[in-house]
This record gives sequence, structure tokens and C-alpha cells, in this order.
Amino acid sequence: MKQLIDFIPLILFFVVYKMDPRTVEVGANAFELGGPFSATLVLMVTSVIIYGSLFLKNRTLEKAHIVTLVAVVLFGSMTLFFHDEAFLKWKAPIVNWIFAVAFLGSQFIGEKTLLERMMGHALTLPKDIWLKMNISWVVFFLLLGAANLFVAFTFHNIWVDFKVFGSLILTFLFVIGQFLLISKHIQPEEK
Repeated sequence: MKQLIDFIPLILFFVVYKMDPRTVEVGANAFELGGPFSATLVLMVTSVIIYGSLFLKNRTLEKAHIVTLVAVVLFGSMTLFFHDEAFLKWKAPIVNWIFAVAFLGSQFIGEKTLLERMMGHALTLPKDIWLKMNISWVVFFLLLGAANLFVAFTFHNIWVDFKVFGSLILTFLFVIGQFLLISKHIQPEEK
């Protein structure tokens, strides 16, 4: 359920982005709904609502949520201020690259990699496997960021589809591949 909540702003962004632009009147105010700029505003507002609600409920946010929220607000604001969706196209690559740097940096800071800190409670693996998996996440985030950037600026007509579905499918396939690779190394916990 928690992961599903994270996708609400992205799904609403996709729906509004794909809508044909139309004027919607709310009281005495008229708003344009549909296209990249209203979709950006919807993404920003729903992200603030979702992550704000999570913060109020839990009194904290995960670091990934903070990075995502800051990126959405920063790149969304620049997109709206300059009326240029190129700023929004940079959000996914930069967020992916920030995650790559975090995973890479975790190998040199502390006793556990970031992946082991996140999943160590659920899995018992040899140290070298944690390290290899962590490196694979670094490479994955670097490549996913590059793929997002390439698609965004080369295939303008499908970049939103790739951002929403392509990235999700690639991540899902990568996670399945990770599980298949580590399944033989999973050690049952001692009771």
C-alpha cells in the first residue's frame, strides 16, 4: 500500500498531461487543465499533499521521499516559472543520479551499504553479495537516469509514457533479476 501511495502524484500527472487542454471554471476562477503545465502543477500539489500527510502521520519522511519532494517542487517550479517543460524532463534523471550517488557513497560511509541498511532486516546475505547488489543498484540508477534523459529529449511524444511506465517496468524487471540472482545466497535466519 505504501508504494502505491508514492505513485498517486505520478499517475495524476500522467492523466492530466495526456488530457486535451480545456478551461475549467471553479467559482469565479478559470483554470486550464491538460497538457504539461497543468500536469506539473497537479504533480507538485499532490506530492505536497501525499508527502505532507505521510509526514503528519509518521512525524518523519524517508530520505527518498524528501529527495523526490524537493526535486518535484524545484523542477516543477522552474517548469512553471519559465514555462518550459525541459526543466521537468531533468527531474527523473537527476533524482536517479542522486540515488546512484547515495548507493555508491554508502560503500564508503558506515559499516553497511545502503541496500543492506534498507533490506538487512529481511535478508541475511554474505557481505560480498550485499556489495555486488549495491553496485548493481548504482549502475541501474545511472543507466535509468541516462535512459530517462535520452527519451525525454529525443522522443518528446513518448517521454511521459516512458517516465511513468517504462521506468516502472524497468525497475520491476531489475528487482526480479536481483531476486533471482540472490535467491541462491539467501541464508535462513537462525532461531
